[in-house]
Amino acid sequence: MFAVLKTGGKQYKVQSGDVLRVEKLAAEAGETIQFNEILMLGGDTPVVGAPMVDGAAVQAEVIDQIKGKKVINFVKRRRKHSSKRTVGHRQKLTLLRITEILAKGGDTTGVKAAIGSGSVSGSVSGGAPAAKPAAKKAAPKAAPAAAGDDLTAITGVGPAAAKKLVAAGITTFADLAKVDVDSFDAVKVKPEWVAQAAELAK
Repeated sequence: MFAVLKTGGKQYKVQSGDVLRVEKLAAEAGETIQFNEILMLGGDTPVVGAPMVDGAAVQAEVIDQIKGKKVINFVKRRRKHSSKRTVGHRQKLTLLRITEILAKGGDTTGVKAAIGSGSVSGSVSGGAPAAKPAAKKAAPKAAPAAAGDDLTAITGVGPAAAKKLVAAGITTFADLAKVDVDSFDAVKVKPEWVAQAAELAK
């Protein structure tokens, strides 16, 4: 009997006793893990999933965490750039030995599900993937304190400038109309702002 399982974006045809290398899984050497994404079961009565075979599973023992062969990537940019770069990479892999192929009852064994190293880790019973924690809702922003006039109505005063003016205690057109441009140091106020504020304050 054989099975076709899916892990790490790849498909593997396996039989009991096979040793294979797969994309790194979150498991330690000696652990028993279970693959629940079974695409097909072969044998006297083949079963093809749609897309997965319900209740089927493949159990395996983790032999070791290893690295694949080194891959060299050489990049050369010709002509005016005249640069070159060499980068090496060794893919992290998990070495497994297939111990058992289950045609039924895979969802009730309680064996830890095979989870990629970049996924949520931890033991999962019943072969179901770990549920992602609910995302925390962002706390609603506090409403801005009630202000006098909309200072952005003045030409040249944007939201940032209006915020600085409010922080300096100027919340209304009347307040801005009283500002002495030469002596007011908290915020740089333009004379045309004062003139417009005086008109709007009427």
